[in-house]
Amino acid sequence: MQSEKHIVTSDTRSIRLSDYGPGIFPGLSTKSAFKKAIKKGEIMVDKQPGTTGHIVKPGEVITWNTPDDKPVKIYHIDLEVVYEDETLGVVNKPAGVVVSGNQFRTLENALPLHLEPSSHTDALVSPKAIHRLDAPTSGLIIIAKTAAARVKLSRLMEQKEIHKTYQALVIGETQESWSSETPVDEKPATTLFRKIRTVPSLRSETLTMVEAKPLTGRTHQIRKHLSEAGTPILGDKMYGKEGLILKGKGLFLCATQVAFPHPFSGEPISIKIDPPHKFEHFMQGEKRRWEKYRM
Repeated sequence: MQSEKHIVTSDTRSIRLSDYGPGIFPGLSTKSAFKKAIKKGEIMVDKQPGTTGHIVKPGEVITWNTPDDKPVKIYHIDLEVVYEDETLGVVNKPAGVVVSGNQFRTLENALPLHLEPSSHTDALVSPKAIHRLDAPTSGLIIIAKTAAARVKLSRLMEQKEIHKTYQALVIGETQESWSSETPVDEKPATTLFRKIRTVPSLRSETLTMVEAKPLTGRTHQIRKHLSEAGTPILGDKMYGKEGLILKGKGLFLCATQVAFPHPFSGEPISIKIDPPHKFEHFMQGEKRRWEKYRM
């Protein structure tokens, strides 16, 4: 068991524990994370279990008790490490792999095999992903290697200072550029889109490679916005057009770029990759078939 302590400051006046606590411990920077720790019985106030409604008083000792990290069972997959330093890494997640969860075959269970252990005193036994990608989506994921990096990177996410760019191959022809602000799950959602290029297709008439920049992070946001526009992503079994859902090739969506300030130095980091080879291979195949049978 690991413990961290915080003494309530002398100028604190009439505030609930759930409002005072976020940010006092590395790793509990958000209100939701702090409330979850309370619910799990990890937060103590003067050696008594904390409650969300407790009114904190100057001089009280708040303790966060966390179980020791256990080394994970390694999941062996091929994984490209695109960037790495002592505190963080960026990896290229293969399509079909979930990022984390209560199962063995996750990206996080593969990380210890591919990332060098940090020499920092707060090094994580098991590196942690800072954000998520749907299992069928491939591309860049930012990884924290230390507890402090995990806190700082999470804050950058909350402050919208981590910018992500995707490429998708969609069915149909799109505008040159446009934005979608359709709510997702009744929450505001905005995505900026730009056409990259198109090819003719016997099966779909037209295929378009697009760039997508989500300004919010809703579940399936890009997939839903493109489907709503009438140009679903190729291979999308959930939001694709009936009769045009490509089977056996996976989802043609990839996180191709991340840009953010380094959590410690502040230096700008911008990392970019090409989408998987299947994107270009499929487009060229469709173009050749069109030219052979329609020209």
